[in-house]
Amino acid sequence: MNKFVKSVLAGTAGVLLSVSVSFAEGYQVNTLSAKQVGMANTGAGLKLGAENMNINPGGLGFLNKKIDLSAGVAAIFPEVEYSGARGFFETDGKPSTPFYFYGAFNIYDWFSAGVSFTTPFGNAANWGETWAGAELVQEISLQVFSIQPTLAFKIFDKVSIGGGPTINFGNFSLSRALIGEGALEPYRTLAQVPQLTAYAPVITGILDKYKDTPAASATLSGDADVKVGYNVGILYDLLKDKLAVGVSYRSKVDMKVSEGKAKMDYASEDDIPTLNNIIATVNNAAGTQVAPPIAIPPLEQGTFKAALPLPAILSTGISFKPIKDLVLDFDLTWINWSAYDSLIVQFSQEVLGGYSVRAPKRYHNSLSYRLGAQYALTDRFDVRGGVYYDESPVNSNYLNPETPSMDKLGLSTGFSFRPIPSLSIDAAFLYTTGFGRDGSYPVNAERAFKGHYEVQAWIPSIGVSFSL
Repeated sequence: MNKFVKSVLAGTAGVLLSVSVSFAEGYQVNTLSAKQVGMANTGAGLKLGAENMNINPGGLGFLNKKIDLSAGVAAIFPEVEYSGARGFFETDGKPSTPFYFYGAFNIYDWFSAGVSFTTPFGNAANWGETWAGAELVQEISLQVFSIQPTLAFKIFDKVSIGGGPTINFGNFSLSRALIGEGALEPYRTLAQVPQLTAYAPVITGILDKYKDTPAASATLSGDADVKVGYNVGILYDLLKDKLAVGVSYRSKVDMKVSEGKAKMDYASEDDIPTLNNIIATVNNAAGTQVAPPIAIPPLEQGTFKAALPLPAILSTGISFKPIKDLVLDFDLTWINWSAYDSLIVQFSQEVLGGYSVRAPKRYHNSLSYRLGAQYALTDRFDVRGGVYYDESPVNSNYLNPETPSMDKLGLSTGFSFRPIPSLSIDAAFLYTTGFGRDGSYPVNAERAFKGHYEVQAWIPSIGVSFSL
């Protein structure tokens, strides 16, 4: 197989189904409650009503309302910067908007049930068509949706357990340069071949055009199959409304795209064929291959299969109420990122006879440390604050601009206002910043893409909850 074709396919697979800067490390999203965003996403040890279904389903058993509804949305405004040998670049900063809905019902004193609809994984970024890493990623978008029916049982006065299946589905889209800017420069020597004197102006003109612009790009997209996991938890109220401990576990889910498709995008429909005709002319005249033809894999002629793991998550939380109106909560979360060791992409027979690629990721497990507080100023108004620290799961030797991961610090604040006892308006703001990081990613066996990354994000969140 042509070496150029191999490197193009390897690069394509290397970023397929990956996701750019997310508010949490890797591609996990934690903005699934405005109240909890205000407390730095703590809550595994808290009684949250319907919102327990996400962070700890066991807490749902302490629901003391007949009906509890909650919905909201966040806007993640990321700022991702790269600097390297070819200059400084940044993403367009377009926001993503994860949302949530929870509905729960207290059926008996010892039994509650509910359902949630959330976006627990995914994000988006646009680096532009001509930036230095266009051969790895230009624009990317991924969304994972999850529906979770939940049952919770208060098995003792102080202990509740709960859980339910997570029904996951989603979609993605990725654009990258197959022939990046300057990639055709080795063909400039053709203009110096005596037999091609008449073609020299054409060759030079085409190559000048693509010194700073990709000659060909591809957009790969697909819908993920529905996959089922589970989310379970337990909450133990050690001292009535004074001290509680909770543990929850969300299972790993392998999201799979069974029939993804590719769309090719050429800067010009004529330039590559023109160069290939000139190459064929000189090869025929020389009686040997002076230069190889420019080969572009026919990705659009077939489909592909690929899988992306949604990692298992183990959360533990301790909440403490030192005085009447103040609640403190500390969470420690373990994320099984080592499940994302490599990405395998299998093309259908129409694409080079069913070519497959294994792209290394080498993620490792990570921890997140979170501390949050809530204080009731009045019967109708609560204020919140928090801080968290997320570890990066990405090795510096596999740091890709699709996920320029680094250790992050987050600071949050928020409030709830209840105009009437049954209605709460919740708002929060989170600022997260990464600790700048150098890294590289192997583009092929001969070359790595290196640089320095900086990441920060501003995340406002708003929600409303209603209970009876």
